[in-house]
Amino acid sequence: MDIRQFDFSDKDNFCEKDNQAAPLTALTALLQEHLADMHANSPPGSVHALNLERLQGPDIRLFALWLKGDAVSGKDADVKNMGEVLAACGAIKQLSETEAELKSMRCANQFRGRGLGKAVLHHLLEDARRRGIRRLYLETGSVDFFLPAQGLYLAHGFEFCGPFGDYSDDPFSRFMTKSL
Repeated sequence: MDIRQFDFSDKDNFCEKDNQAAPLTALTALLQEHLADMHANSPPGSVHALNLERLQGPDIRLFALWLKGDAVSGKDADVKNMGEVLAACGAIKQLSETEAELKSMRCANQFRGRGLGKAVLHHLLEDARRRGIRRLYLETGSVDFFLPAQGLYLAHGFEFCGPFGDYSDDPFSRFMTKSL
């Protein structure tokens, strides 16, 4: 498992290599899966997920979790010899010098239940601490689909809070925060 910042300026991220899809292609597919689930579980005005273009903003640091091909097993064994496989991602959006928001936390459907979301969350928390962030926020959905995400955040010290930043009260959103 390798978690690293996704570099949109690296031309290698746009190229196929060793019969493997370009990293940007893999990221685009993961984000499309993410956006499809968000739209399937929340009304349009309550979907706050970022698209690929917005994730390239100067206020956002996007991280990708890659699995080595030999770490992929079971029903995913057909990708075993593909080198690296994008399994999860997460981002930090800078809100102020000391505050940030977690965005685009996503584990690919076929890799759920393996602790990869937890690994990405740990990486994001550590990155935020290193950058001097003292408070993190996040928005997640309120329907049952989002209960596993809420459980992950609660288990890592996040607490429910009111809307922050540009958000407003919304019955389809749950807001959380954590002091670092």
